[in-house]
Amino acid sequence: MIMDAIFKEQLPVLQSERIRIQKIEEQHLEEVFAIYSNDRVFDFCGILPKHNKETVRNMIGHFQRDYLKKTRVKWGIFAGEEMVGILEACDFDQKVNMATIGYFLAEGHWGRGIASEAVALLVEFLFKEAGVNRIQAEVMPANEVSKKVLLKNGFLKEGTLRQAKVWTGKGIVDLEIYGILQRDYLA
Repeated sequence: MIMDAIFKEQLPVLQSERIRIQKIEEQHLEEVFAIYSNDRVFDFCGILPKHNKETVRNMIGHFQRDYLKKTRVKWGIFAGEEMVGILEACDFDQKVNMATIGYFLAEGHWGRGIASEAVALLVEFLFKEAGVNRIQAEVMPANEVSKKVLLKNGFLKEGTLRQAKVWTGKGIVDLEIYGILQRDYLA
């Protein structure tokens, strides 16, 4: 894994014809708050919604701090000038050359293929630019929409971890693991 390809001086910008994935900045506070304050967005996540705008403002600063510490990357997903979601890469394991990804969209943008397109951009970047060998995602079993996003991008369901993690607001949860290897992606 080429950590310097991920953690450059400036957060990498990823782009397709329809969307752009770039750094979240304080000027995006209203859009970030709209996402984080919607309880439905986090029905299947180990994240509690945030109903305080100052808390969300502080979180945006934490995104940059985590990037500088080389522990987590959070990008905004943009359609035109509007931020419509968040995409992340985390849990970088250099021993096995692996990363975990996650994503969520503003509710008004569900069902438009944006998450699938964002995941495709991130997978391409992690495999081709960063040399990652394995990408995985953890999904609550009831999250059918997220499973479709991953399957559409070539991930395979590898199994279910029963009562495997404590997710904030959810307690101890089962998680399905979806993974894709670089060799399968390039084939």
